[in-house]
Amino acid sequence: MTFRRPRGFTLIELMVAIAAMALLALMSWRGLDAMARAQSMNRERGDAVLTLQTTLAQWGADLDAVLVLPQITPIDWDGRVLRLTRRSTDSASPLAFVVAWTLRPDPSGGTHWRRWQSPGFTTRGEWQQAWNQAASWGSDGGADAAADVDLIALDGWQLGYFRNGAWGPALNTEAMGTIAPMPEGVRLVLSLPPGPALSGLVTRDWVRPTVTVPKT
Repeated sequence: MTFRRPRGFTLIELMVAIAAMALLALMSWRGLDAMARAQSMNRERGDAVLTLQTTLAQWGADLDAVLVLPQITPIDWDGRVLRLTRRSTDSASPLAFVVAWTLRPDPSGGTHWRRWQSPGFTTRGEWQQAWNQAASWGSDGGADAAADVDLIALDGWQLGYFRNGAWGPALNTEAMGTIAPMPEGVRLVLSLPPGPALSGLVTRDWVRPTVTVPKT
């Protein structure tokens, strides 16, 4: 009886097997890398959408709470800074606030939408002081820096008012020496910078809660 020696793999077979394993490993790594990048992009986009929704919710809350009182400017837009006189969200508190929104450059080279809010007040004199502080903050970043909140990155923003049944440009009525009534609607157009998360134009129309539509 004779015994055959067990036959092993040849060098060529080993090289082919190693090459096939290396190819499979490369394909698996590329697949995992693509999945990780997709998850990262989805997470970044989700965070951007949440931030935008939160910012627009604050925008709508400010407009919903605007105070319309004699000899008090409820809203004013000078082409760069929007100022609002709004009531407190606490129904038991008589305090009011001045809120301002503007677009300001940041150290990274872009521009960010920012919001400022004054301390609470109860008198017209305190309102005038807060109103002036909001204008100062909008022009040179003065006033209380602690009340300045960085919101989202923007390339630009535009405002329009709905009055007398039509949309028109938001005018600086205070510069004309008049106090215009609160518009029936405010149209906000945001220009988002290019990026992997969100980009393009976002339009948000706000309608005054007390506006009634005439029956036809």
